[in-house]
Amino acid sequence: MVSSEWMELEKEIAAHGAFVEKLLAEVGKRIVGQRAMVERMLIAILADGHILLEGLPGLAKTLAVKTFADATEAKFARIQFTPDLLPADLIGTMIYRKDTGDFVPKLGPLFANLILADEINRAPAKVQSALLEAMEERQVTIGDATHKLPSPFLVFATQNPIEQEGTYPLPEAQRDRFLLKLKVEYPTRDEERQILDRVGGGAMPSVARVMTPADLEQLRGLVRRVRVDEKILQYILDVVFASRYPDRVKGLKEWAALFEYGASPRASLALLNCGRCHAFLRGRGYVTPEDIKAIGPDILRHRIIPSYEAEAEEKTVEDLVRAIFDNVEVP
Repeated sequence: MVSSEWMELEKEIAAHGAFVEKLLAEVGKRIVGQRAMVERMLIAILADGHILLEGLPGLAKTLAVKTFADATEAKFARIQFTPDLLPADLIGTMIYRKDTGDFVPKLGPLFANLILADEINRAPAKVQSALLEAMEERQVTIGDATHKLPSPFLVFATQNPIEQEGTYPLPEAQRDRFLLKLKVEYPTRDEERQILDRVGGGAMPSVARVMTPADLEQLRGLVRRVRVDEKILQYILDVVFASRYPDRVKGLKEWAALFEYGASPRASLALLNCGRCHAFLRGRGYVTPEDIKAIGPDILRHRIIPSYEAEAEEKTVEDLVRAIFDNVEVP
């Protein structure tokens, strides 16, 4: 990238950074703390990917998605997943019109910009598979016709990690289609005190609309121009291949038996795209190894499958991901 182009990109990032901070400030009116969750949600929006939120009830997962929709004029739809849900409840169905004698499509709640799939692991496999086409192809098929979904189209799915009764674990193929998997933690004591002060009276703070879906599309174009050096691309490949062939990495050989399956090529693309987004949010026009390390755990934790030996040794996928970044050489 020539010097003039570089300077122009830096100016654009600085100018648009003010809009991003304004968006985060509006979200912060309702969401106290949870900076990592809010930032990762924004990264998912900028990278045009879906996100899986895992956390206990009451941690503002639903409220955060709704607040992003309010602040960006995006159409929002919340779908409560239950064991009796049918695919037609998501994508829609054909209905008969008596006045014309024709069958016409009635579009389901998936035809929105931001979709909250609440407790996604409570839906049976037939419903989960109906979501696959929408997530991957950005389209759904109703009857014999295919309908394009609006742009942007993002699925924010939540699941409760402690309830197993009446749940259907997501298959590996569907987990892989989520750009990020974020673990949402409890707020700190000070943050929870702020929650009591801010919403304890029952009135939810209002949020101003500071962006439109068209503005988000423009930001995505800017993020795609963030520079990625050849050394960063090689580092991304080193990280992903270390999850597949840990016995080839010095320092990971003793961990090799703990990996059952490594990350897919979607992980490489996710590290690249999310690394650009992370750099953009830091006001930079180039990606550093620290961007990859910061976003890496959220990309890899649902794509690496530990072996039975790992369970026997009480090693979690978090331990495996940490071992990868501790042992892969940083450029």
